[in-house]
Amino acid sequence: MSQVATERLPYKVVDCTPEQFEKLAKWGRQEIELAQNEMPGLMALREKHGKSKPLAGARIAGCLHMTIQTAVLIETLAELGAEVTWSSCNIFSTQDHAACAIAKAGFPVYAWKGMNEQEFDWC
Repeated sequence: MSQVATERLPYKVVDCTPEQFEKLAKWGRQEIELAQNEMPGLMALREKHGKSKPLAGARIAGCLHMTIQTAVLIETLAELGAEVTWSSCNIFSTQDHAACAIAKAGFPVYAWKGMNEQEFDWC
């Protein structure tokens, strides 16, 4: 297998101005907080195991649709102690507001709606 040198970015989301990024991140955060109310299983895991950090030391690289619901999963894994990095598995399914909110929260996320095949492979 050949290796391709790539630059290491803290995150890569939709190409937009800083103001647009902030607006998307704020919208995403609001949606994440709403979604938490609809995801009792993940919230129960946070409540039960959040303090003990059972995933401490785990490094999880996820490749799944970058949606609001996935954002809740990412934050749950982190609250349980994991170091999480995320990319989208589909060039059309990313919710940019979710990706921006997760990036703003400090997670390495590489996803934006409408990326081309070369960009997808880079992620």
